Amino acid sequence: HAHKVNRKFDYLVNILGADHAGYIKRIQAAVKALSSNKTNLTCKLSQLVKLYKDNKPFKMSKREGNYITVDDLIKEVGKDSVRFMMLSRSNDVELDFDFKKVTEKSKDNPIYYVQYAYARINSVFKNLNLNINENIVLDLNEYKINEHEINILKKIAEFPKCIEVSTNKLEPHRIPFYLYDLATLFHSYWSLGQENKSYRFISDNGKHNQLRLQLIKAASVVIENGMTILGVSTPKSM
Repeated sequence: HAHKVNRKFDYLVNILGADHAGYIKRIQAAVKALSSNKTNLTCKLSQLVKLYKDNKPFKMSKREGNYITVDDLIKEVGKDSVRFMMLSRSNDVELDFDFKKVTEKSKDNPIYYVQYAYARINSVFKNLNLNINENIVLDLNEYKINEHEINILKKIAEFPKCIEVSTNKLEPHRIPFYLYDLATLFHSYWSLGQENKSYRFISDNGKHNQLRLQLIKAASVVIENGMTILGVSTPKSM
């Protein structure tokens, strides 16, 4: 901490295990003394991660030499799953990391559900032989927006505020939660097309609603930006 104070940092963040809560006031007092009250120190406490495999808790013991490293975890389920799941819980809540859940292809696996939404959106543009990165020219007098599209649009509009709050409160878990909610709205809208042809992104005659395409394109941009912040990939096909 003295080294950081000497490098002129005026705001420091420490991440401590929950069992080290008693050190916070002492460390903060030391930083204030070292910096003549010019440097502020925030300490974030993180709860334990419990590992589950084959529906059974994997018990670790340092004394017995029985443990799993982060490298082992990444080799087992992949970097994306580890990053997303570790960030998807508030740091003050214990995390149950289930090996099976983070590798299954279902709504119960948040990382898959968000990535699949992004891949589905890209598949729409691919099937229409359109470049998702090109601008879509809209005639707003020609289209009407339905309640499902309004809900997606409202969620998209919340993204800047989500990032702002996550940053100011040092709560990155808000971003995975937000992305999962946005993906849920998109998947629900996608499913409506199976029941009602008017909701489909691609009609039977190959025509498409440009306003609808613009909406899901915006959703894909937000998903990609959010996942980039988390350091998680967004595959275009799955």
